Amino acid sequence: MALLTIKDLSIRFRGPALLDEVSCHIDAGQRIGLLGRNGAGKTTLMKLMAGQVEPDSGSIHVESGTRLAMLSQDVPEQTAGDIAGVVRCGLEGSGQADWQADNQVEQVLSRMELEPGLEFASLSTGMKRRVLLAQALVRSPDLLFLDEPTNHLDIAAIEWLEQFLRKWSGTLLFVTHDREFLRRIANRIIEIDRGKLYDWSCDYATFLQRKEQALAAEEKQNALFDKRLAEEEAWIRQGIKARRTRNEGRVRALEAMRRQRRERREKGGTAALQLADAQRSGNRVIEASDVSFSYDGQPIIRNFSADVMRGDKVGIIGPNGVGKSTLIKILLGQLPPDEGRVRLGVNLQIAYFDQLREQLDPEQTIYQNVGDGYDHIQIGEQKIHLIGYLQQFLFTPERARTEVKFLSGGERNRILLAKLFAKPANLIVLDEPTNDLDAETLEVLEERLVNFSGTVLLVSHDRAFLNNVVSNSFVFEAGADGVAVLKEYDGGYDDWLRQREPDKERMSTTEPKENKSKPSRKTPPSVAGPRKLKYKEKQELEALPAQIEALEQSIQQIHDEMTQPEFFKQEGTAIAARQQALKTLENDLETAFARWEELEELEP
Repeated sequence: MALLTIKDLSIRFRGPALLDEVSCHIDAGQRIGLLGRNGAGKTTLMKLMAGQVEPDSGSIHVESGTRLAMLSQDVPEQTAGDIAGVVRCGLEGSGQADWQADNQVEQVLSRMELEPGLEFASLSTGMKRRVLLAQALVRSPDLLFLDEPTNHLDIAAIEWLEQFLRKWSGTLLFVTHDREFLRRIANRIIEIDRGKLYDWSCDYATFLQRKEQALAAEEKQNALFDKRLAEEEAWIRQGIKARRTRNEGRVRALEAMRRQRRERREKGGTAALQLADAQRSGNRVIEASDVSFSYDGQPIIRNFSADVMRGDKVGIIGPNGVGKSTLIKILLGQLPPDEGRVRLGVNLQIAYFDQLREQLDPEQTIYQNVGDGYDHIQIGEQKIHLIGYLQQFLFTPERARTEVKFLSGGERNRILLAKLFAKPANLIVLDEPTNDLDAETLEVLEERLVNFSGTVLLVSHDRAFLNNVVSNSFVFEAGADGVAVLKEYDGGYDDWLRQREPDKERMSTTEPKENKSKPSRKTPPSVAGPRKLKYKEKQELEALPAQIEALEQSIQQIHDEMTQPEFFKQEGTAIAARQQALKTLENDLETAFARWEELEELEP
């Protein structure tokens, strides 16, 4: 059943339409990841659906009785009171009796493991986000909108949220930069690309494969079109009398091609993110020996020793507030340890990425913030004008004159990266650089950091980013006395999970606690060995590859239909029929694969 239906929706602020006659519908029980580049219109689309913004044209129909709720990516500054009071605000205007409201608040606080009497202002950013999620859920919404729900959450909080949402029975539409979160939660992907809406009707991993194929096909189609247009332009320039009857049709076709080419919205560029390498540092960048540090009598780091060598990419992992930023300050020599010694290598030139963006002046323009009074940037042996440099970070000359206070979070992060990489460095320190960046920019940043000849210290809660970049990790783990213990591991996040002591309680978990005591589902091997295939089973096995291939072709055909903008201009019943057909085919394919695997295990 469609909870919400959009038809021919358009909205424009400045420049091309942000959403241009888009259509789609959301069915009950789906967990939809909404993708798109920074500024593509993801938050705007959610606000349109939630009734917070009015479209220029088109319609949004919400099924009668459907309850909507939205969690925005920012914590409202005016929020005050204890946790129970903040959550109860979500019931304002519901018309419920006090006892009913109290009961619902109590239930949601219990489910989300929140203490009702704690003051909201005293909580960490991650806990504040959990309270606001409880506020959104207290009315039991049928459709929940989440805008960057993992921002500023540590890994433990992200994994808790994943577990909670997987168990939640409602319908979910969410925007996130966290690719691992997308992989684990989304069972449907909708993408905003150049003003159009594309329903990929698959999980995130499958979307990545199909998107790559679609972009390759689009590039080929555009190249063929441009070649034909060039041929027609050459023909018209030859001086053929265009008014002769036999040429009028060709001239009109050329004019139509010119209009089509002018209206084509090219795929946005990818940030270049060039790194300005400095002079090589010494081989040993940081040497920490038996370092200990306490704050107000509370131990933060105890007896930690490590060597950071030139070229190392070090990930720093741990819960919010455990002391990751303190560790960086100690390693950089900005904060003396209580005990032990830290020695820095020679020829260090440090560039620091601040997650709070305090290095940016909101009243200055992008150009002023990055240039620091200069009009040119030196990248290696090349001197680049600041405007050209900013274009590599996807800022047009007009956008470069915009004051920072008017920009999105993703744009501000790109400015900070541009400012950071404009200065030569051989040691880069990144504190939560992935917040608000789109997936394409994240992938470019990953590639540049991996290929960077210098050293990187990276604080991040983005598991995919850690896995793809770091060579070794400093991890704050829970100690026996309740105080975190700092340990070093080879590799990234997944490598840490594999290397830990198997009986050590996890600092963050990927499975609900109640499942830990469940017996293994693995079946002990059969003593008698596998039985032989029967005649009919042998025939069934021989027929399965062709059956699977036919199912895959049928699924691909429907997916190709759904990637066309015209698909959602059909009647709702026709769209629902095709989506149901797709679901049936995918179930049949899963069954066929399972049966094939079962029969393959039998002896021929």
